[in-house]
Amino acid sequence: MSVDSEVRRWLRQCGAETIPHPGGTLYAHLCRVHDRLGDLGCAVDAQLAGLAHAVYGTDGFDVTLLDRADRATLRNLIGDDAEALVYLYGACDRRRTWRQLAETGVVVDRFTNRTWHLEPDQRQPFVDLSIVNELDVVEQDAATAARYGDYFRSLFAAWAPIASPGVSGEARRLLGVARPQSG
Repeated sequence: MSVDSEVRRWLRQCGAETIPHPGGTLYAHLCRVHDRLGDLGCAVDAQLAGLAHAVYGTDGFDVTLLDRADRATLRNLIGDDAEALVYLYGACDRRRTWRQLAETGVVVDRFTNRTWHLEPDQRQPFVDLSIVNELDVVEQDAATAARYGDYFRSLFAAWAPIASPGVSGEARRLLGVARPQSG
């Protein structure tokens, strides 16, 4: 059985198919994020993180499938690097992180109030996962698209220099995000 099949089975066991989320269920959303990351050429660790990105809850979705104290469970399923990305994504305090992320590389942990200084090679998977997650939500929920579309266009344009070309292109295609200006 492949890793992503095992993770999908585990997510169903955790009840992800019963949790409402824009576009159906949390399980359907997690699968769409995983699949889109793969379609856009993101690394396997980023794809696996996409499949599990909400298991610890997120700043925008406060439902947990796994207590953070049990991180080893997820590490054993998807590996250390993918689990670290899932934790970082779930822990991210969006209000205190997102606007400055491209410039500072700093993520504020909403659970511990600790700051994480991401290396340049850590920024891209985090930004790619964040963009793809939000693209899925706005595609599934017209009210979210109307309410946050301008914010996401601006944010994703600022993130374009650190996002993968495929993910930046997808954001432009779906939201009309402008290409960053070279200086």
